Amino acid sequence: MRGKEIRLERIMNRETGTTVIVPMDHGVSSGPVAGLIDLDDAVGKVARGGANAVIGHIGLALHGHRKGGPDIGLILHLSASTDLGPDPNDKVIVNTVTNALKMGADGVSVHCNIGAESEARMLADLGRIAVECMEWGMPLLAMMYPRGAKVEDEKGVENVKHAARVASELGADIVKTPYTGDPDSFREVTMGCHVPVVVAGGSKTDDRTTLELIEGAMEAGAAGISIGRNAFQHPNPDLFVRAMAMVVHEHRSAEEAMEILRV
Repeated sequence: MRGKEIRLERIMNRETGTTVIVPMDHGVSSGPVAGLIDLDDAVGKVARGGANAVIGHIGLALHGHRKGGPDIGLILHLSASTDLGPDPNDKVIVNTVTNALKMGADGVSVHCNIGAESEARMLADLGRIAVECMEWGMPLLAMMYPRGAKVEDEKGVENVKHAARVASELGADIVKTPYTGDPDSFREVTMGCHVPVVVAGGSKTDDRTTLELIEGAMEAGAAGISIGRNAFQHPNPDLFVRAMAMVVHEHRSAEEAMEILRV
């Protein structure tokens, strides 16, 4: 088994091929948001709930990951921008594949906004990092969002399936992209992409809405989820991650998963 395959098993369930990922990279883009003030505590809670991996910047590896509690996969995020910058859609590379290896990461991630003014540079970064990941046996998760002046609907199926396909064409191993709203349309996204697709959670919503989104995505062929605020900002993050994992790994319905939240 090659190094990339070994590392993929650390961020995906080896029996089901599905994954529950909780992104925690918000400290760069938005600052110390609620739920991520204490990274050690936040990681511990989602790990106890059964998350397969967390995503974050170097600070997550230094201050929050594997500090205690159950083990959990680490995906180091290589892209950054802040909400205070002139163009938050302009993601720049702030870390390297080789440094992620030195820090014990199980994967890396890159964010690319298709349609943004800086799309060309972000595509060049994505392609270059994909080649580096092939060289070093490092899994690459590409966060692909249709965003820019020409993009009228960021969740429109034509835009989302194009963004997802770009990532698989350029060498990503997993693609994270928005849910298009229903299983039939999202199935076009998963069928049009050569690699596993995980659905993004988007803005904070209620429990049932999030679980129904996950159920619809899994019905459409998704390989899992990458959901942040709805997990780490939940009053009971461990329980909510467990509910999400029921839908992703056990193919349970949103209604069934809601039962464990009624405590």
